[in-house]
Amino acid sequence: MSEAQSIVIAIDGPSASGKSTNARIISAKLGYVYVDTGAMYRTLAWYALNKGTDVTDTPAVEALCRGWPAKLVKRENSIWLEVDGYFPEKEIRSSEVSKVVSYVAQVPYVRKWMKERQRSCVDFGNLVMEGRDITSNIFPETPHKFYLDASADERQARRDADGIEEDLAARDHRDSTRKAAPLVVADGAMVINNSGESPEETSARIIALVKNRKSG
Repeated sequence: MSEAQSIVIAIDGPSASGKSTNARIISAKLGYVYVDTGAMYRTLAWYALNKGTDVTDTPAVEALCRGWPAKLVKRENSIWLEVDGYFPEKEIRSSEVSKVVSYVAQVPYVRKWMKERQRSCVDFGNLVMEGRDITSNIFPETPHKFYLDASADERQARRDADGIEEDLAARDHRDSTRKAAPLVVADGAMVINNSGESPEETSARIIALVKNRKSG
């Protein structure tokens, strides 16, 4: 990535830390393309469930990823993975997918496959990209790195409000201890705890920081 060619605002953090909500707001206000990398892993997890693949079987998941008919598509200023021309927007948010996506995401080949496509998203323009290893692994070179977090109680309340059944403690453990690109606070990333803060407040803070760094 050349910063002169594309600007990447990278947002990391655990589940329910506000990554998606804030990234959407920021991309809309700045006119940047929004990329939800978690949705990409969820799409593969959904595909694995549909194909009856055992998501705990690493070789099986790798084989599935090597051959699945997925490609990047820009839709309404967002980038998604479509499978055979179909984007399972609602299906990937199901509790079934939430329970297995971290197993798919810890497969080294899957992370390599995703990284190649996620880095190629700069071809679509300036990005706001969010996920769990964006600042540490996907775009470590961007100066606009943010790590969002919130209290465990608030994060669980957000998941419950979204109607998503997920054991956040177990998910955090799997994400932070996986061998391939674990969830960490990257060097140079600004940590923002948004407990008790509205998305509008958090996104405004991030936009101000980005503008200050660009002008500096």
